[in-house]
Amino acid sequence: MASSAGYVIDGQTADAPILGVLNGIFYNAATTLKPTFANFYTQVTPANSEDIDAFVFDNPQQQYVVAADAVCAQSGYLETYDMNVSAGDDTTGKSTATLDIGDTSADSASFRLLRSAEDPENDENAAFRSVVVVPNLIELQS
Repeated sequence: MASSAGYVIDGQTADAPILGVLNGIFYNAATTLKPTFANFYTQVTPANSEDIDAFVFDNPQQQYVVAADAVCAQSGYLETYDMNVSAGDDTTGKSTATLDIGDTSADSASFRLLRSAEDPENDENAAFRSVVVVPNLIELQS
């Protein structure tokens, strides 16, 4: 997530500071006029053209487990990467975005790859294995 003119925008593919990672949204549903929480964003139109509140994890030391889109050698650890854009799943709320191993940089991408995740099913020589990342470029970091 990134910000623009006071609003949260998608920032997963830009080599620019991010706000953090989206945790969920809150809005008044247009059809029922009831307060609604969703743990993911899908194209919604709130009642009376109101704004949508976004809850964002913005701790610069927060670690996240993500899937890498390709094999990443140990020499790629501590490099920075952006995320691939993808829509995710509206039914489960699960993101299908992956760490873009092909888009690497020493310091200018959004996330820093720390290590392989502690997952017994991880195959170090396969794409889509779980890795641990931390935000690299974050807007609110002083």
